Amino acid sequence: MKTLIVWSILLTVLSLTTVSFMETSNVPPKIKEEAVTYTADGKSFTGFVAYDESKSDKRPAVLVVPEWWGLNDYAKSRARQLASLGYIAMAVDMFGDGKTAANPGEAQELTKPFYSDPNLAKSRLDAALKKLKSYSIADKDNIAAIGYCFGGNVVLNAARLGADLKGVVSFHGGLGGAPANKALLKARILVCNGGADKFVSEQSITDFKHSMDSIGADYKFISYPNATHAFTNPGSTETGKKFNMPIEYNEAADKASWNDMKTFFNSLFKK
Repeated sequence: MKTLIVWSILLTVLSLTTVSFMETSNVPPKIKEEAVTYTADGKSFTGFVAYDESKSDKRPAVLVVPEWWGLNDYAKSRARQLASLGYIAMAVDMFGDGKTAANPGEAQELTKPFYSDPNLAKSRLDAALKKLKSYSIADKDNIAAIGYCFGGNVVLNAARLGADLKGVVSFHGGLGGAPANKALLKARILVCNGGADKFVSEQSITDFKHSMDSIGADYKFISYPNATHAFTNPGSTETGKKFNMPIEYNEAADKASWNDMKTFFNSLFKK
């Protein structure tokens, strides 16, 4: 009789423990958003940080480098998505004072210095990286960067120039810039490219792969059929029509590339 009573008590305790665990593990994320300021090259910058404040443990960190329009709502939305996946994410202000471009002409003027000097882009990214590392919840040994269009080019060049990143992901980004250097490259690379991107030539793809292969880089290049430049941005179709640009949103490619990024990060951070 005593044995039965003991087993009954044990089963009750186990049941309560299981319920408690399930309740805590199913707590929805509580995303905290905040503007952060920092300095670089004598300028002031305003980034955007998002993370799940319902947890206090350290977690991998991800920088988000925007399209050539600057730090707008789209870049912030990607930081929020990363936060909901369990990362702390920071959307980067590349131009200073949160400046954004209203049209392609302005965007071209803002990005021209970075295309001319990849080291300038790396210095801006390094400043944002330093700010992100200042968060106590950021796992300093597990940091990556993703970038869109112009931002994709920035993260690829930063990696080739030896940025302290574990991995980078370029979404419809330019492939040119700094040469591949085995002594500098630390990061693993994922390139998500639109198969119908008129801004990325077949020759540039060939050259990029050759340069990566020549130094034995750990990289993966994925091309999404029928996807144009800016295929991940839901607003790109309207923007393309407004400014007569060959860009449009591709939902299938957007979802596929995001899932490919998640798989890459799971491997990168050993989640």
